[in-house]
Amino acid sequence: MSFNNTAANSLRPNVQDIDSTLQIDVQSAMQLALDISGNHVMCLDLQRDNVYDLHGKAIFGNNVGIATCYTYIHTEDRPGFEDFIDRLSKGVDMEGECRYRWDYNYTGQGAPDWHDMHIFGVAEYEDGVPVNIIATLTDETEKLRKQREVERLYERYHLVFENSNIGLSFYSPEGRLLDANRIMREICNFDSDVGDEFFSRVNLFDMPPFNELLDRYHPEEFWACSHSVIPDRNMHVYLEISVHPIFGDDGQLMYIVVSAIDVTQDRDMYLQVRKNDAQIEEVRKAIQLYESELRYMLQACQIQAWRINLERDQLEFFSGLSQVVRTFSLKQMQKIFVNQDDDFVKALSNPAEALSKPLSYLGKMHPVVSQSTSELQWVQINCIPEYDADGKLRGSFGVWRNVTELMQKQELLRRETARANDSVHMKSMFLSNIAHEIRTPLNAIVGFTELLSMHDGSNADERQELLTVIMNNCDMLLRLIDDIQVASAIGSGGVDIVPEQVDFAKTFHSYCQTLSQRVQDPAVEFQEDNPLDRFPLVTDPNRVMQVMTNFVTNAVKYTHQGHIRMGWRPMNTNELHGMDSTMLALDHAKHGVYIYCEDTGDGIESDNQERVFERFFKVNDFVQGTGLGLSICKSISDAMHGEIGVRSEGSGRGSTFWFWFPIEPE
Repeated sequence: MSFNNTAANSLRPNVQDIDSTLQIDVQSAMQLALDISGNHVMCLDLQRDNVYDLHGKAIFGNNVGIATCYTYIHTEDRPGFEDFIDRLSKGVDMEGECRYRWDYNYTGQGAPDWHDMHIFGVAEYEDGVPVNIIATLTDETEKLRKQREVERLYERYHLVFENSNIGLSFYSPEGRLLDANRIMREICNFDSDVGDEFFSRVNLFDMPPFNELLDRYHPEEFWACSHSVIPDRNMHVYLEISVHPIFGDDGQLMYIVVSAIDVTQDRDMYLQVRKNDAQIEEVRKAIQLYESELRYMLQACQIQAWRINLERDQLEFFSGLSQVVRTFSLKQMQKIFVNQDDDFVKALSNPAEALSKPLSYLGKMHPVVSQSTSELQWVQINCIPEYDADGKLRGSFGVWRNVTELMQKQELLRRETARANDSVHMKSMFLSNIAHEIRTPLNAIVGFTELLSMHDGSNADERQELLTVIMNNCDMLLRLIDDIQVASAIGSGGVDIVPEQVDFAKTFHSYCQTLSQRVQDPAVEFQEDNPLDRFPLVTDPNRVMQVMTNFVTNAVKYTHQGHIRMGWRPMNTNELHGMDSTMLALDHAKHGVYIYCEDTGDGIESDNQERVFERFFKVNDFVQGTGLGLSICKSISDAMHGEIGVRSEGSGRGSTFWFWFPIEPE
């Protein structure tokens, strides 16, 4: 006799009745499957590290990070769960499942309340990268508890149950067949009702699987399910077999009882049930995946499905394809559109005619699904007619997409395109201006160099005057090229700040001596306001010099009499903001240095004061310059985390340009 053994419980299927005639639509089936299952459907947003529920009540709350979820998982199960999430989030697996224990005691007080959970997850992708993990969570605690209870009861009553089976055979302690009942003889195809020659001469302890499982001298109980094949008896059946040694009061072995049940038909039924269960599970998972993907797609694209029912006089908006979130009457439907004169809107006054053909509309409307905003929305509407079995128009079905963001981006694109065109025009003007600005000092250098070459050297003052003009124009050309280089560097990557330890009072005095040489008009006096003899600090002196140079150069262009005063003083932010009533004092004032350049020149009108720090802007197009100097100062101020500005009472009243940068107090 040959046996192929499997686990005893594998032939105890839980057979469920399947009503194959149930006919419901796909949407109802999806919702019904989720409601009946009682499962939670969760979503992990990988980009925001945010866990929230899609169906059912969240396990302990919405909008938490995955790291918080890990703290409620049993420490023995946490590595497997983290690996499950990691493989889905990194794209190693498209789907997966995991079992773990979850603590329902969220208070943190007392003993943990462990529940046995099963999770099945599917990764959602955008552009080939996982962005979400949609997961179904099932609490299997009660199921496993009942299963363990059944197993305990099964073990308790197994001996009694199996010995009361119909197929019974009795063997002597030496393994010789003593007797077998009718069902056992039928199962084993005995020769007659009296006995069987084959089983009578074969010892129990020599037949598989008993020869491996039973101790000839100390036999013990066992139970097995096997595929029994005995060619001599044309026996090919699946059996449940149990062996029960019976001992007397003195402890001596009296009989060995072997019971057998033919479970071939049960096995075939079990396999069919398993096949049916697997198919049902595949359908359930497919419906669940479809519903979650559809809901995600509609939400991501800001799309609502909608249906018009002419018989009920209703317009319904859906979440997904089944849950109604808002309802309108057909009379109310027209009022939600902004442009009542649109042909599409007018046609809705006769819905039966308007909806008899596919429709498409793009326009503005009042918000209809979300009540959190009253702003008008751009919508794109598409719908197709729906007919009943008799060909009568029932209404229409379609999608209602909020394209407000798209329209805003299109408007932004138009503005940016216009801005880019303006920028091209400005650059063209700038290049033309640069060519003119470079040509002016070059012409002067070339012209006066020729005069100098023809000079006989008899008049030293005249020669020195020619050299001064040439040097001034060379300096002007160098400053122009330097401004262009700095502007180019700012455009390609910002301003580099290289701080160093300096005595600002001495450095400022040195700068003023150099800058005073730029003031050559005898009607203009250069003044230095240096309040301290010594003031050590850490800053970038070259960038500070750049700002001071541009301030003085700008003042020289527009000042024809009076003075140009360059000064500084230590000043915190509250003192700085106190100079301007529009600025508010800060709770924590910062220390810094305030530098100013005051002139008695042409002044600046109020409407131009905010624009003077823009690139290429010039208050007077007839004054020499590229319009880059003050914009460079603004970039330096931003890089040093400082502030910059201008004060002027208007035309002819002079100007004061100022620059403040923070320092650490000693």
